[in-house]
Amino acid sequence: MALSKQQHLRTASHSASAVVVAAAFLLSVLLASPAVAQTYTILHTFTGGADGDSPYAGLTMDHAGNLYGTTSDGGSRCRTCGTVFKLEHKNSGWVFYTLYSFSGPDGANPQARVSIGPDGNLYGTTTYGGAANNGVVFRLQPPPSFCRAFSCPWTETVLYSFEGGGDGAQPTYGDLTFDAAGNIYGTTPTSGGHGCGMVYELSPSNGHWTETILYRFQCGEDGNQPYAGVIFDSTGNLYGTTAAGGASGEGVVYKLTNTGSGWSETTIHSFDSNSISPYGGLIFDAHGNLYGMTGLVPIAVYRLSPTDGGWDYTALYTFTDVYGSTATPAMDAAGNLYGTIFIGTPEIFRLSPTGNQWILTGFSGGVGEEPLGSVVVDAAGNVYGTASSGYVFEITP
Repeated sequence: MALSKQQHLRTASHSASAVVVAAAFLLSVLLASPAVAQTYTILHTFTGGADGDSPYAGLTMDHAGNLYGTTSDGGSRCRTCGTVFKLEHKNSGWVFYTLYSFSGPDGANPQARVSIGPDGNLYGTTTYGGAANNGVVFRLQPPPSFCRAFSCPWTETVLYSFEGGGDGAQPTYGDLTFDAAGNIYGTTPTSGGHGCGMVYELSPSNGHWTETILYRFQCGEDGNQPYAGVIFDSTGNLYGTTAAGGASGEGVVYKLTNTGSGWSETTIHSFDSNSISPYGGLIFDAHGNLYGMTGLVPIAVYRLSPTDGGWDYTALYTFTDVYGSTATPAMDAAGNLYGTIFIGTPEIFRLSPTGNQWILTGFSGGVGEEPLGSVVVDAAGNVYGTASSGYVFEITP
């Protein structure tokens, strides 16, 4: 069942536009919160050529407010292998640059965001390509000296190429994360020994990167298919989600604790029919609460709050007439949550805490945007994201 859900998410973009057009009016009546006044701006429309196509993942923002992202298709070296791009904020506009085009042996079809490492370079994964066509972990470095051309390609290094056996295969939506020493942590949703995915660490050593498997999922109540990445808490524990497995087979939130001799996994929540399949990852707030989204109907935006010896689960808001999300929520300085929905209205939303309730605000753009990835929010409250149908957008409330 879980594999068919993932296939549905991957292929839904081919037929989603007609569904959205037919359902948009009905869903706008069913959902109580109207769209607020806003400015909706398309920052770049992908041509399907050298600039890429099908931006499934969301965006990453640096300290200067520049945006970075990936496309899973298009490119100049392989027309179906994808790209990494940058949108640089200049004066009152944005300038688009293609930083790198994949060719296959160096990776193909990135479906996750890039992460900015401690050294300022970009790191990411591709789902396919590499030595065994099971994906890679890569690093992108800017040109070492001043570039006089309008657009100068960055230098890619393949840090690790997955073989597809016990070492994992086909990393998908999960962001990479780093520890203080610069080691990289990520997940693959398949293989890993039992075929149900795993959590890994990559460590640099003498110019090479060595993979260590932190945990192999057993396909049972511990979880199955970790599409999302992992995050650290303040004491060095790792947290993540799986889209399947658990007590009801609908996915889990898990914790990995470093025991000194290895990593121990604890399931801190199992999802059921009231909230299904978290494909997206988790974020922490300042109080140590975890937030995430489930991916299939009904879609729940949830919070997990630490208690004595456990975690309390709260569904903050549940969408019952929409479909599909691989997003990790974003949170602004005021504690508002932002997310995306693949099919339905609203496709981009904000949840604002008011007393004991969370109030939904929908942002309207173009019908059929089909956003799959996460959004980012700047200090002024502007929201940035990608539509898998082929563009980068900005929403200014």
